[in-house]
Amino acid sequence: MTAAADQSTAAARRLLLVHAHPDDESIGNGATMARYAAEGAQVTLVTCTLGEGGEVIPGELAHLTADRQDGLGAHRIGELAAAMREVGVTDVRFLGGQGRYRDSGMLGVPENDRPDCFWQADLDQAAGHLVTVVREVRPQVLVTYDERGGYGHPDHIKAHRVAMRAAELAADPHYRPELGPAWRIVRIFWNRMPRSVLLAGLRAAAERFELAAEPEDVPGVVADELIDAALDGARFADRKAAAMRAHVTQITVDGGFFALSNDRWQPLVADEYYQLARGEAGSARPLTDLFAGLPGIGATGIEA
Repeated sequence: MTAAADQSTAAARRLLLVHAHPDDESIGNGATMARYAAEGAQVTLVTCTLGEGGEVIPGELAHLTADRQDGLGAHRIGELAAAMREVGVTDVRFLGGQGRYRDSGMLGVPENDRPDCFWQADLDQAAGHLVTVVREVRPQVLVTYDERGGYGHPDHIKAHRVAMRAAELAADPHYRPELGPAWRIVRIFWNRMPRSVLLAGLRAAAERFELAAEPEDVPGVVADELIDAALDGARFADRKAAAMRAHVTQITVDGGFFALSNDRWQPLVADEYYQLARGEAGSARPLTDLFAGLPGIGATGIEA
């Protein structure tokens, strides 16, 4: 492909991902990001917090936790940067700027009530920060969580609400025109995991490790028939694993499996799955390309 074609591809396909904490993006979308970055699409990641409330796996880094030095957020900025180098993503942003919204912790903990945490953020104000990105980048496709945030974490739920609200506001020409011309996102996908794929992976994990995760430990699990897009990630499995390894404080990777701070192992699934929340998928379901069939984009991904 010529340099001109590469530039046309980059201008044609634009993907925006909205995640709650550093590491969520690599676990859920590492292969997807690596694929589209390699194909020359514009991939933009917006992370809503620094993940200050996370637990820390390596003992030598335990001093970073919020109840000790409270330095985990700053450390995870570096982990995220390293992870995105592994998948080739160069446009990485924090919602409203680094540290604008603090990690809220798990549901029901005192951190949920901190006035500076993401859970307490005014929805339209937080969405306004994302509208700025949407109108600048002009993505056709947005990827985020479902209304439960995949598994009920307050920051994941809030990221869903902010992403969906921003998509609505960005398309309204009367909303803050100083942020740029209105832009309508054509397709919105939610991260998903087909139940059959997960159960097979958990059986394999249980055969190898003393502790395996339970289905309820994994976000976004749904019946197979709800999957609208299934992306083959085999070519990018190594990149995804490398990105996950970069999140040293949060993830342990062992071959085709990984564990979080709960030490329960689950499959590192290279293929990535999505449910279409808004937009049309056409007759070819599940899609094998999030951009397939979009107006103005040809089969090669170059603008028609």
